[in-house]
Amino acid sequence: MNWILLIIGGLFEVGFATCLGKAKESSGATVTLWLGGFLICLTISMVLLYKATQTLPIGTAYAVWTGIGAVGTVLVGIFVFKEPADFCRIFFMTTLISSIIGLKFVSSH
Repeated sequence: MNWILLIIGGLFEVGFATCLGKAKESSGATVTLWLGGFLICLTISMVLLYKATQTLPIGTAYAVWTGIGAVGTVLVGIFVFKEPADFCRIFFMTTLISSIIGLKFVSSH
C-alpha cells in the first residue's frame, strides 16, 4: 500500500512542477490559480511521501519519489511544453527509470 502512496505522491510532484511551468507562461489572475494548484499538489505530494516513509526506507522512498517526479516532469515538458526530445534526454531518462526499478527491487519492504 505504501508503494502506491509513494507513486501517487510522485505523480503529484509532477503536478506541482507542471503548475509552476504553466504559471510562468500565464499572466494576471491565472498565475494565482496555477500557484494555488502548485500549493495543493505540493501539500498532497509531501503528505503522501511522509505516509510512505512510515514503513519504507527513507533513502529508497525519496529516490523513487523524486525519480517519478523527474521522469514525469521531463515527459510533461516534452509533450506539453514542447521541449526537445533528443537522444541524450531519452537515454538518461531511461537510465533513471532503470535505477528507480532497481531500488524498488533491492528495498527490504
